[in-house]
Amino acid sequence: MTAGGRSWPAGRTLGGMAIPLPRPGAVVGLTRSALDQALGSAAAFAAVPARAFAVLDEVETLLRRINGVVDRIEGTLDRTDRVLDDAEAAVREIAVISAAATEAIETATDVATAAAVVVGEADRVARAAGTLVVEADAVAARAAGTVVAAEKAAGTAAELLGAYEPALRRAAPMAARFVEQLSPEEVTAAIRLVDELPKLKEHLTSDVLPILATLDRVGPDLHDLLAVTRDLKLAVAGIPGLGMLRRRGERLTDEPVD
Repeated sequence: MTAGGRSWPAGRTLGGMAIPLPRPGAVVGLTRSALDQALGSAAAFAAVPARAFAVLDEVETLLRRINGVVDRIEGTLDRTDRVLDDAEAAVREIAVISAAATEAIETATDVATAAAVVVGEADRVARAAGTLVVEADAVAARAAGTVVAAEKAAGTAAELLGAYEPALRRAAPMAARFVEQLSPEEVTAAIRLVDELPKLKEHLTSDVLPILATLDRVGPDLHDLLAVTRDLKLAVAGIPGLGMLRRRGERLTDEPVD
């Protein structure tokens, strides 16, 4: 639509919403109607033509101001369109960012699940390590006790070696000679003797030791027996012809037996 040599848009929308704007044609029509009424009344008001022309001037000024306002509105609408385009682009970018964030959240969830598994394994390993540390402490304590006992034994051995060292040094040549003089037969005999020790101990306990216990009573009996034997010898020596019998017995003893 054109009015006063200027092109006017039929209508503008902002984001799909119609903006009600006064059309210049409507304004001009109203102005013309006002002029017609004013001219129709010119006969009655011939005295006020100057005021009618002043009204026309004011109407033209108003039209110019309306044109300026419409220009500014069109610029605002253009800027609004650009802002809407930028907003749509921003919305698309936000959608892309949201999809990337969703994917990142899913990845983070997977990582958190894997981390929870790793933490569980680490906890199990930590508990096993704690058990090993306790066992190691117990082993260390036993080892410390063993070391103390070994130190005591080493000290005792050092004292014994210090006490018996001179005797051992003197006995070393004799021990070496004893070992050199040993033969396999003697070693075998010693082994057999050791094997017979239980029997020897039994005989000593049951036979020899009882006899040794009666030796204090055997002494007087032996003296009595010797006295009787001496008397018997004297009695036999007094028998007539005993010397001849004795010499005959000696000859028989000296003669060889055929």
